[in-house]
Amino acid sequence: MIIGIDIGSTTTKAIALKGSDIAIKIKTKANDAVTSATGAFGKMIIENGMSMKDIEKIIITGAGSSKINNDIFGIPTSKIDELTAIGLGGMFLAKQDNIIIANIGTGTVIIEASKDRIAHFGGSGVGGGTIMGLSKKLLLTENFETIIELASSGDLSRVDLLIEDIMETDISFFNRKTTASNFGKMLDTAEREDIALGIHNMVYQVIGMLSVFAARNNDLSKVVITGNGSNNPIGKNILAGITRMYSVEFEYPANAEYTTAIGAALSNGLGRSGAG
Repeated sequence: MIIGIDIGSTTTKAIALKGSDIAIKIKTKANDAVTSATGAFGKMIIENGMSMKDIEKIIITGAGSSKINNDIFGIPTSKIDELTAIGLGGMFLAKQDNIIIANIGTGTVIIEASKDRIAHFGGSGVGGGTIMGLSKKLLLTENFETIIELASSGDLSRVDLLIEDIMETDISFFNRKTTASNFGKMLDTAEREDIALGIHNMVYQVIGMLSVFAARNNDLSKVVITGNGSNNPIGKNILAGITRMYSVEFEYPANAEYTTAIGAALSNGLGRSGAG
């Protein structure tokens, strides 16, 4: 099997690829890249009754991969750049080869991916890290489930300045409930739930609009959402609103949070990875 490991800034994900099938997937957290990568690999081996001889190669990627410059436990180990890994993994999961990928992690990166070319379209520092950082300060919690629960019952009109606050009619295809300014109202009566929804709305509107620009630039009508942010139910609802306004659809393939690790494993033999 080929092992792909995505060493992120907060979470490390590892997958075992057997042929073209995802055999195993693992997610871990640790304080440093080496501990996180070796921990994910060790967990995979132990929990699944594997042995070292089952592993042909390890391919690493992600922010923490620069910290690892030797083979892991004697197994041939190489690196691939993260953008290429996202492109390969996104095309594999979407079962398409001419796509725009918005990978939502701590920040957000947008990739143009085809069988001939994988390129960086753009991105933003706005992402999951933004939600967690603002929630820590404004909501006094870093618990993801709590943040989602709060946002699910929030009232955006107590936080955002809406079209209805400044106009008596709809503007073009914007209805009166559309945000005119994120956090542009911020009533004194706003509750934690309202602020949680406002944070999500700001983050996913930025991601959604960047995705729309990328799709239209490439004459496409779909964007594949990957990374940890692909599992956020509040975010999905916000992106659905952008679809209604701009007719660009957002797709969420299974195993989307493992996209980068999958792409790393898939890069084996493609000549895209560098020496470890």
